[in-house]
Amino acid sequence: MNTEIIKEQEELKEAAALLRAGQLVAVPTETVYGLAGNGLDETAVEQIYEVKGRPQVKPLSLMVPDALAMERCCREVPPQAHALAKHFWPGPLTIVLRSKDLVPAIVRARGETVGLRCPDHPMTLELLRLSGIPFAAPSANPSGEPSPKTAEEVEAYFDGKIAAIVDGGPCGLGKESTILDMSQRPFRILRQGALPAEKIADALVDEMEIVGVTGPSGSGKSTALRCLRDRGALVLDCDAVYHELLETNHALVAELDARFPGCMEKGRLQRKKLGELVFGNQEALLDLNRITHRSITEEVQRRLRAFALQGGTLAALDASELLESPLASCCDFTIGVLAPEETRIRRIMARDGITRDYALSRVRAQHGEDYFRARCTVTVENNQDEATFYATINKVLEEKLHHG
Repeated sequence: MNTEIIKEQEELKEAAALLRAGQLVAVPTETVYGLAGNGLDETAVEQIYEVKGRPQVKPLSLMVPDALAMERCCREVPPQAHALAKHFWPGPLTIVLRSKDLVPAIVRARGETVGLRCPDHPMTLELLRLSGIPFAAPSANPSGEPSPKTAEEVEAYFDGKIAAIVDGGPCGLGKESTILDMSQRPFRILRQGALPAEKIADALVDEMEIVGVTGPSGSGKSTALRCLRDRGALVLDCDAVYHELLETNHALVAELDARFPGCMEKGRLQRKKLGELVFGNQEALLDLNRITHRSITEEVQRRLRAFALQGGTLAALDASELLESPLASCCDFTIGVLAPEETRIRRIMARDGITRDYALSRVRAQHGEDYFRARCTVTVENNQDEATFYATINKVLEEKLHHG
């Protein structure tokens, strides 16, 4: 067999005809060269395994031109798969989904799933469009050999064994795609490749709906948060996160101790002492928020990533100082829960076991209702019975959430 080298865009029609006829053609991507065959033709796929010396127990992924191929080739496609395709396709991400019977069993190694990948190379994308078929395309190297980054390396491996090589120049990344299994939850990284796992998680978080719940201390946000939990939301209490960090984040504790001497005893924060130092002292309060907001934001983002990889789509952030923290930018909208001052004082006294004077100092140190009314997407007065307030919050969520 004479292996043809195709370098010009005009010659891609010939390569497309070869692929439709069941021949093998090596193609460039942004990662490494792939050994492509008609992914819907069992005989062509058998040739790929034979030429590579690849065991048929190892499945192949399919190269596709765009996200529309998910619905053609796969079933039970989660919306997060389309979200990741929007973020990273064309690009070095292979998404594994439950396969339709259209995809031959040999491609799937007799399994129920198939990986899809949209390569970021103009010649290969054009070839996919011209051929009208998905390509079964592992890396273009004999099994066990280094993956090729140039057409010359492919030719050294397979000259005379495949029909053609599309020479698209050197591959930029030189590392295989990252493989993400989205066929079940939690989603799992099966192979860490050119796309970092953290970027995938951040993209999933970007697609989540995140509701900020805030308001002055003692306003009574628990019913609003219960309504969100009932909708399957991950609810993150930023104050609780802060308390956990005080037990685990030694850098945070050291920074607080340096800025507020005397607030620590045997390595543990004395909240009442700290409160006495900051409430009524605006500069000290700003410093406290600056120190704590950074650590809380990092931890909240870590938990949001983990929840997104579990398939979560809705989260709520509960924080009195939400609007002044970096987390405000994460929220799609914010609900401000308000209550009369005397009601808040009674709630704080009962909750924290403190005196009225201390509770009053905490209330007076915080923003008033006008601050939240001016900055929150919506504010709700919590002066109703619990059932009525729950219904009010539920109505707000019905109106504001994209998925109701």
